Amino acid sequence: MRVRAISVAAAACVAVGSMGAVSASAASAHKGRATARGAAGNIAAGVKPDPAAVKLLPAAVKKQGYISDAMQLAYPPTSFLSASEQPEGWNVDIARLLAAKLGLKLKIDNVPFDSIIAGITGGRYDFTTTDMSATTARLKVLDMINYWNAGSSLGTRAGNPQHLNINNTSICGKSIAVMTGSTQQQLYIPYLQQKCKAAHKTALNAVILPDVNTALTQLASGRIEGIFYDTDSLAWAARQASRTFTLTQPQFKKPKKFGIDLVAIGLPKHSKLTKPMQLAMQSIMNSPLYRKALDRWGLGGGAIKKATIVTSTSN
Repeated sequence: MRVRAISVAAAACVAVGSMGAVSASAASAHKGRATARGAAGNIAAGVKPDPAAVKLLPAAVKKQGYISDAMQLAYPPTSFLSASEQPEGWNVDIARLLAAKLGLKLKIDNVPFDSIIAGITGGRYDFTTTDMSATTARLKVLDMINYWNAGSSLGTRAGNPQHLNINNTSICGKSIAVMTGSTQQQLYIPYLQQKCKAAHKTALNAVILPDVNTALTQLASGRIEGIFYDTDSLAWAARQASRTFTLTQPQFKKPKKFGIDLVAIGLPKHSKLTKPMQLAMQSIMNSPLYRKALDRWGLGGGAIKKATIVTSTSN
């Protein structure tokens, strides 16, 4: 994988790319941010449809000839824009492979993370492959299919000068950024704030920001002291700008009540696309393509074996 170094002066905007259709709003949404080159080539080129998955496709989808995937292209290495303004990343690769396995074309819509679910339930998009895990609230309105195992970590300024650890009270009283609508904001931060309170420490100050690029900018400038987000995105930032950012160890050790760190495809509740999408995803997992897609983004440790339709936050 070849990448362009991040410009700290450009707010350490970690950006990215791939081949696929992007909505008209995408270009304007990302003007002025840094970009990077990702993995070369369309991983789905030459991939043949899976007959069992195609057989279950709704007639309306077959007639339409494509499926639309909503994701925010601002989170390398999973979904971002390349230097040539094309979608790229692990989630983009999976979306392309899913479309190929279903014998359909792919349309990618670049939208803010916190508007994806509303767009899917409102019928504007067919599905999402983004960094979204199952929660009780999401499962009320979405069908979800597990497709890889992620985690959450704390990113700090280079060298972690304050010796922050997301798993102890060192973060109490600190300004820690989380992305709006993320699992970290919705579930983990309240838990960590309660830990500070129980230890009679100053409350953790959660700074809610629209995307990780904005958070990296604020961390580089000293406006915040850490970023609590998905390990993959923070690892990418630290790799791109190791003199500016550090990925702290270990990952967030979340309590069992929060389930496991599986990331899932999201579709409308009771969608007729859910079963064929599950079969297509399992077909990808059963082939070398799955591990190839993970490995070319440095995410091989997140491989799982089964594309399970999620029924609760424990699976």
